[in-house]
Amino acid sequence: MTSVQVDSEHDGSGAAETASGEGEGYQRGLGARQIQMIAIGGAIGTGLFLGAGKAISKAGPSLILAYAIAGLVIFFIMRALGELLMYRPVSGSFSEYAREFIGPFAGFVTGWTYWLFWVVTGITEVTAAATYMTYWWDIPQWVSALVFTVILYAANLISVKLFGELEFWFSMVKVTAIIGMILICAGILTIGFSDAGDTASVTMLWSEGGFFPKGIGGTLMTLQIVMFAFLAVELVGVTAGESKDPKTTLPKAINTVPWRIAVFYVGALIMILSVVPWTEFQPGVSPFVAAFEKMGLGVGAAIVNFVVLTAALSSCNSGMYSTGRMLRDLALNGQGPKAFTKLTKSGTPLIGTTVSAALMLVGVWINYQWPGDAFNKVVSFATISGMWAWIMILVAQIRYRAKADRGELPQSEFKAPGAPYTSWFALLFIFMVIVMMGIDQDARVSLYCAPLWALIMGVSYLVLKKRNPEGAAFKR
Repeated sequence: MTSVQVDSEHDGSGAAETASGEGEGYQRGLGARQIQMIAIGGAIGTGLFLGAGKAISKAGPSLILAYAIAGLVIFFIMRALGELLMYRPVSGSFSEYAREFIGPFAGFVTGWTYWLFWVVTGITEVTAAATYMTYWWDIPQWVSALVFTVILYAANLISVKLFGELEFWFSMVKVTAIIGMILICAGILTIGFSDAGDTASVTMLWSEGGFFPKGIGGTLMTLQIVMFAFLAVELVGVTAGESKDPKTTLPKAINTVPWRIAVFYVGALIMILSVVPWTEFQPGVSPFVAAFEKMGLGVGAAIVNFVVLTAALSSCNSGMYSTGRMLRDLALNGQGPKAFTKLTKSGTPLIGTTVSAALMLVGVWINYQWPGDAFNKVVSFATISGMWAWIMILVAQIRYRAKADRGELPQSEFKAPGAPYTSWFALLFIFMVIVMMGIDQDARVSLYCAPLWALIMGVSYLVLKKRNPEGAAFKR
């Protein structure tokens, strides 16, 4: 059995004003190289590799514009987060900032909702991985989902340094593959080879029914899929408490957001849709795999399928990492079971990770019950729960900036440009996406679940507060 220890600096009954990984009991094992690749790889996962297939079929080439605009909004969110991180870098960043600048209930809801987001995302990613396995073998999706969940859980019971190293190479595979695919498509467009060589042209971006073949409305209806693709970019905030030099590495990682989006999303889609007509892509099929098959490059399709399998498992692995940390932050602030404060000798939150992995096994049941619709059933709920963290980041940053400008708090070394106006713009955009989700019949289920989750959060908070009315976790 893995030995555990309880952080002696916290008893789990009061709020902890932690400002460093050491103060939280974690080990600062993540270097600049690892933080950079975690930041890059965090935005490259199921949303791009699998979800883009459905989005292309709904919006056509105009999906490129949707990714570009949403990417700008994501940059505003990340710079808002960066400003908060440089003010006070902590591993439970989202809930900590919500707790400080909005209130204890906001911190409580944010921490538990972000935990739920990663549990649901883990189900989504393991579902995608199980889908990719059917490319090679005719095995039930639920079997693959079960095996992957168990393996990734075991992988998370290691030191944070090894986790960072694994994520570095996972991300390196994804980045190399996408760049390679872009170069292959560029070669087809310039010198012409493969089955698509004779017809490949950038004119396909507007010749197959126009740039907006499904109208502006069709493009707007893909926004929830687009935003889901960007979920996890904020993961660098969770690594703050375990980064060796957060004041240097985190701003650098955040400032790479624009070119990451430009290359991996906008650039990749421009290349794919210039080589293969958008009408050839279907929901539930990775557009990257489909593109290579249409080109007649079967081996390339198999390689890309392996890469996207790696991407999904990488994202699920990151989810297990973040859920354990978020549960521990809640416990340290008296807003979760005290048992979650326990760490292994290597600094891993064993019990929180174990509970999260156990709940991810729900994905096995979903894949058993609905193997064809499993991905679509969970993606919308993951989107709404993940966007809550973004909303809290933006509101907290707006309130922090106001206090800092009044001299009540020290100024951050990494100010968000254009704030608070850019933060307000990002908030309005997120609310527009939520409205679009309400209109979309497939995504509406998440809005039905949100009130139920809010009720659970409200009741739970009142119960905890009644048991410990004088607890620091329930005071501003």
